[in-house]
Amino acid sequence: MQITSIFEDQFGYRPEETTFTPGRANLIGEHIDYNGGLVLPFALHLGISASFTPRNDRRVRLYSDKFDVMADRTIDDIATDDWSDYALGSVIYANKAGFIKGGADIAISTTLPFGAGLSSSAALTVGLLKLARQSGGANMSDINISLLAREIETEFIGMPCGIMDQMAVSIASPGQALALDTKALNFERIDLPAGYHMAVIHSGQYRRLAEGHYKIRKEECDTIKAYLGRDDICLMTDVEFESLSKLDDTLRRRARHCVTEHQRVKASIDAIRSDDVNDLGRLLNESHISMRDDFEMSLPIIDALVEDAVKFGAIGARLTGGGFGGCIIACVAKDKLEPWTEKLLSSHPAAFRVA
Repeated sequence: MQITSIFEDQFGYRPEETTFTPGRANLIGEHIDYNGGLVLPFALHLGISASFTPRNDRRVRLYSDKFDVMADRTIDDIATDDWSDYALGSVIYANKAGFIKGGADIAISTTLPFGAGLSSSAALTVGLLKLARQSGGANMSDINISLLAREIETEFIGMPCGIMDQMAVSIASPGQALALDTKALNFERIDLPAGYHMAVIHSGQYRRLAEGHYKIRKEECDTIKAYLGRDDICLMTDVEFESLSKLDDTLRRRARHCVTEHQRVKASIDAIRSDDVNDLGRLLNESHISMRDDFEMSLPIIDALVEDAVKFGAIGARLTGGGFGGCIIACVAKDKLEPWTEKLLSSHPAAFRVA
């Protein structure tokens, strides 16, 4: 059912604004967007559709086809670990930005699996902020929309995160990668390699960032930042890295991932530009090893899936997203995609293809 029809069924009238916002998978560059590094996410054809109409009171009515339930809240509420928190936060911050004055009626429909690391929360907040911007006739740039969506995550939800997800879903189009400098917020759209598909395979292991693993990794990086006196630790010098010998081994490994992952993103951008898919595959594989051993964000079920993805014919594969479950990404020749997928999924019954 189209999102406009869903809205009409729930609220009894046609919505004022409707939009689609893609999810994203990260080709390479994990856990470095809050450390000043380069990242290379790409937009998916899957995403979140939303319909929106502002209200004159403080009420926020929210319907999601994912949960098939109506939430009835107000813009005076706080986050309560409810499914509706992100949408509520979007309305609250749309008020802070001056887009609207009051609540809203919202219907949401998604093709993104939750807990997969594909930026369903970023797609929702960015999409709703854009709808509110359009409704209010405001003139905020997409970059500033991304920054505002990040504030919803960090301030309203209380989840520390970088800017990659919000920028990717706000700026990139499906099939495009976004070479993003997360320090300067400079970016370039890059077409993905022709003849190859970036397959997104869910491990079957769902993840919840609220469990704290992501927060712990960020806190570890914050310790390194405080020690070096700089926020962009992906750009630390060799001398600075050597000075970390005074810290424990865990923190040195976290730092090594940040520095080397940044370099792998730079090399991956060059590989795509020069149409060197084999080099791109090598970098994807090396990225996974770094995430597994240095950043310790993988799981045995993910490692096995990545290993078999390559063994069965992928040019390269790696965990994608925040880690501790979710999806892998694999670069596969389009003419081999279907038999490769069938073989991989038959060997991993809990896994399924997302894109």
